[in-house]
Amino acid sequence: MPHSSRLRAAPATATAVLLLSSLLAGCGDGADPGDGDLAKQKLGWRDCPAPSPAQGGGTAPSPLPDGDAWQCATMKAPLDWDDPEGDTLGLELIRARASGAADRRIGSLIFNFGGPGGSGVTTLPAFGQDYEKLNTRYDLVSFDPRGVGRSVPVECLDDAQLDTYFQQDATPDDAAERTELVANTKKFNAACEKNSEKMLPHVATTDAARDMDLMRQVLGDDKLHYFGISYGTELGGVYAHLFPEKVGRAVFDAVVDPTQNSEQGSLGQAKGFQRALDNFAENCVSQTEDCPLGDSAQNVKDRIAKLLKDLDSRPIPGIRPRELTQTAATSGIAQSLYSKDFWEYLTEGLEQAYDGDGRVLMVLSDSLNGRGENGEYSNITAANVAINCADDKPRYDSAYVRRRLPEFRSASPLFGDYLAWSMVSCTDWAVAGAADHPAVRADGAPPILVVGNTGDPATPYEGARKMVDALGAGVGVELTYKGEGHGAYDSKNTCVRNAVDGYLLDGRTPKAKTVCS
Repeated sequence: MPHSSRLRAAPATATAVLLLSSLLAGCGDGADPGDGDLAKQKLGWRDCPAPSPAQGGGTAPSPLPDGDAWQCATMKAPLDWDDPEGDTLGLELIRARASGAADRRIGSLIFNFGGPGGSGVTTLPAFGQDYEKLNTRYDLVSFDPRGVGRSVPVECLDDAQLDTYFQQDATPDDAAERTELVANTKKFNAACEKNSEKMLPHVATTDAARDMDLMRQVLGDDKLHYFGISYGTELGGVYAHLFPEKVGRAVFDAVVDPTQNSEQGSLGQAKGFQRALDNFAENCVSQTEDCPLGDSAQNVKDRIAKLLKDLDSRPIPGIRPRELTQTAATSGIAQSLYSKDFWEYLTEGLEQAYDGDGRVLMVLSDSLNGRGENGEYSNITAANVAINCADDKPRYDSAYVRRRLPEFRSASPLFGDYLAWSMVSCTDWAVAGAADHPAVRADGAPPILVVGNTGDPATPYEGARKMVDALGAGVGVELTYKGEGHGAYDSKNTCVRNAVDGYLLDGRTPKAKTVCS
């Protein structure tokens, strides 16, 4: 099932491309840790091992273009930032040393690619070529946040249980289905508490922000230079609020609206994914050749809606022995809207589904849920729920969701129910949520470049302006990209690249409200 803010969470993923290629080939107070012992620790950098199952599995990262190896290390951080002298945990880091002249090196550039729950240790090398120019003057650094990947991962259900969990009906139509959905949510959350009780109180975004400031010190940087994508913009905003005087050059791309609570965020996503689906349908019928999915944009969407309705009662074969259910098809469609590069897979997946073959849509769904070809799941779902429920104060029950369904359906006939019911994710969660929305006001921080994409489904464009306003006067500098997909920099748009690179490499802040298309 989807989780509160689950859809915005998925980072742009190379895993989806690899899986599809494989399938299609065959078919608080901001106190600075200061000079404490942990700030003086020396990291033992080593060649990176193959990713763990919690990180998504696979092979060790390939060497950099210049032949150097990616290096990994484990940094110790307090388990509880309210007791910094108490127990510690290990945070997994990865880096590529700056490739240019030593006298041109600026420092470390720390990346968070989103989630919450995405492994930075696996994502950075997967997209490292996109940051090759930045690597000339920065050590590129990313990490698995606490509770994620190799950083004491939150664990809930096992792989077989997750297969069943993601097959369930996440858009209930009657009382029996609603009861089952809530019961399955409670079972998932109870498993998280049983298997990760010690971690659950300590995975909030404020904890991760404090970890980043410790990271800054251990890496030897006076300022934190930062590139946050998707949820990474929320993490960056929280860091800037806690440590405004420590902010260096920071980019927020695919911006989470920091003024929204979890319900408003889910409703915003319903609008964002519907807008992206509208754009996909319009694009299909505007091609020179006939669109294979319909003769008008509305016809394309009507056929998708009928497919989903039919799947609710009659699933079709997917990746055996699993079937493509209504929920799996919906999440597969959502995954394909994260990048325009995936639209061709969505077209093929829908064509096949209309012929009774659900494999392509199921591969897309598996990618969203963190399932590898071998049937093993990363811990992105477990970590996503744990971090969101630690952050988000509101708790919603079934009766509340039912009252809100009309507005969600109005926002998106296709995704409305799916995202409305995601609001029950934190039902009976073991830890109270921290706040209605994150605190990001950063008076005194230097300019932060805030990049919004008009076609972004997961973090709708309107969030960029809200982040600029929330950061406070003179801090946020808005840059607009008129494009499709989740994020702007990785679209490879030359205007966006030049603006971001000029800011990070040479300190040239773009003119506010610059527009790239």
